Amino acid sequence: MKLGIYGGNVRRGQPLTSLVDEIVQKEEEGFSSYWSPQVGTFDALTVFALAGQHTSRIELGTAVVPSYPRHPSALAQQAATVNSLAGGRLVLGVGPSHAPGIEALGLAYEKPAKHMREYVTILKTLANEGQVDFSGDMFQVKTGFMCPEAQPFDVVVSALAPLMLKAAGEVADGTVTWMVGQNTIRNNTAPLIQKAAADAGRPAPRVVVALPVCVHDDREQAINRAVQIFQGYGQLPNYRRQLDAEGIDQAGEIAVVGNENEVESQLKGFFDAGATEVIASVYPAGDDGRGSFARTNDLLKSLL
Repeated sequence: MKLGIYGGNVRRGQPLTSLVDEIVQKEEEGFSSYWSPQVGTFDALTVFALAGQHTSRIELGTAVVPSYPRHPSALAQQAATVNSLAGGRLVLGVGPSHAPGIEALGLAYEKPAKHMREYVTILKTLANEGQVDFSGDMFQVKTGFMCPEAQPFDVVVSALAPLMLKAAGEVADGTVTWMVGQNTIRNNTAPLIQKAAADAGRPAPRVVVALPVCVHDDREQAINRAVQIFQGYGQLPNYRRQLDAEGIDQAGEIAVVGNENEVESQLKGFFDAGATEVIASVYPAGDDGRGSFARTNDLLKSLL
């Protein structure tokens, strides 16, 4: 299994550099990738620039950088710099985010699928060629930069709806999902993005599936804890549609939970459904939270 870690959580009282230590540890443990969100705390790309200096193999992925607040040329230059410092191991996850958060910045959340298509086209052109001359409905960009030791990097999109998956397949290198279940991956995400990429003559896309994961013998207790931690996601329309498609009420119910055999079986089910890699957001449950956290990590390491 190609497994990664969805981290980016700084424990109370710990410095930001503790994330670099965690990334180093996850590389030593054999994980293929380490992913971090970009959600109003720290800048994930800056952390990855530092982590790239202390690691040599593990991929470093953002899940995801919101696109509306950042011009694609500025993000491309920053990403190219990080990728150079990391020796070509950056996976740039981008997405439109959600209307409430974008509109709170005084920005319009307009035509997200078209926005992402043009945004990623500019990003990929700059990543591959260092310059771009693009004229579209949302962007008109003519610029370039020269980053020392620059090399191309993968761009994956947080695509959920059909139009976004089509755009991701045609212009990006894949998709990264969060809170999306097996049925949706099998019947919607994987086939739509794969067809779009094939029709556009592009390589098979990455389908990166991120989910909460917890090994615990009491499934109900583990699910209840997930419901508490992840309750806010069910209020966002983009996630609500995916949860409804799975017949799930509370967002936390999407979590992969159970004993070691049950969790392993569920993870394999995502690969069977079309995931090319799974990234685990490990969370603790029960009275012995540390024990459950350790069991989850031990299982994931055993599957590498």
